Amino acid sequence: MTALRPAAVATAALAVLTLSACSTADDDTAATSVATPSESAVADGTFTLYAGRDQELIDPLIEQFESETGIGVDVRYAGSTELAALLLEEGDATPADVFLSQDAGALGAVGKADMFATLPESITEKVPAGFTSTDGSWVGVTGRARVIVYDSEQLSADDVPTTVAALTDDQWSGDVGIAPSNASFQSFVTALRVLEGEDSAREWLENMKANEVQIYAKNTPILEAANAGEIKLGLINHYYWYRMAAEIGADNMRAQLAFPESGDAGGIVNVTGAGLLQGAADDADALAFVEYLVSESAQQYFVDNTYEYPLIGSVSAPEGLPALESLTNPELDLSDLDSLGDTTEALVEVGLL
Repeated sequence: MTALRPAAVATAALAVLTLSACSTADDDTAATSVATPSESAVADGTFTLYAGRDQELIDPLIEQFESETGIGVDVRYAGSTELAALLLEEGDATPADVFLSQDAGALGAVGKADMFATLPESITEKVPAGFTSTDGSWVGVTGRARVIVYDSEQLSADDVPTTVAALTDDQWSGDVGIAPSNASFQSFVTALRVLEGEDSAREWLENMKANEVQIYAKNTPILEAANAGEIKLGLINHYYWYRMAAEIGADNMRAQLAFPESGDAGGIVNVTGAGLLQGAADDADALAFVEYLVSESAQQYFVDNTYEYPLIGSVSAPEGLPALESLTNPELDLSDLDSLGDTTEALVEVGLL
């Protein structure tokens, strides 16, 4: 495995991603040219991966893949939004064969630019609808649910709001923690914009700020604050609780999780996913890696190391999680979470960033 340093495009990444996504999404009449991997796919023993997840997590998975297949992987690590922006800048000249993204929004932006090959149904049919692309342009790999963490010594489970709208009530003033700079929170706000409309999403942000919402840099400090009784409620991804529970023991957890009611934007399941670039449509090595990501071996690796939802039925989710199907929001196409730039702009304007 060869690790390549990320390109220095972070400053302009968000703007490029936003503009490129908007230009493709708004042109409903634009012609598309989507390649599909053929049966004559060739292999040369190596391919290039753009990886938007932590190197510490992905390196062992790649080593596992290389050991099992003999295929070498050249990796470029960076944030998912940054890599999506880089792909849009590089266009057909990109050296990337596969894009592994932390979230669906970045995949949606690249997909709307018609840069992905259509994946074979033998891969895409492994993942249930609602947790993958609707057009076969990318496949979901793992799921992470948005949840409400609460201090169980101050609140009972029945006290916890079942919608994010209720978090703006006066009774929660100063007692709710969020991480506006976190990509998962921004994806949630994007989902709120898509599902409820721009005005409703802006009003929610303004009301949360007026309700003296507590700002944290990441999900982990929110969980720690709830576990210490410093806040009553917080918005995080489910797996942070599982990580802490594995470290200190579930019986020692003062913080507990509540899942918002079905259909609420606060309970969306965002996904890690992967797409095959059009230039690699006939690259058997690249396709083998995408297929590997939805294999039992790789899915179990993610369950064991990240406590995320597996997306294939033959691998069990971490104990205690509600069934993945119960969290599906039929009104939301995860590819529509690509307008993260608009979300960031709204957060800045409201004063939460």
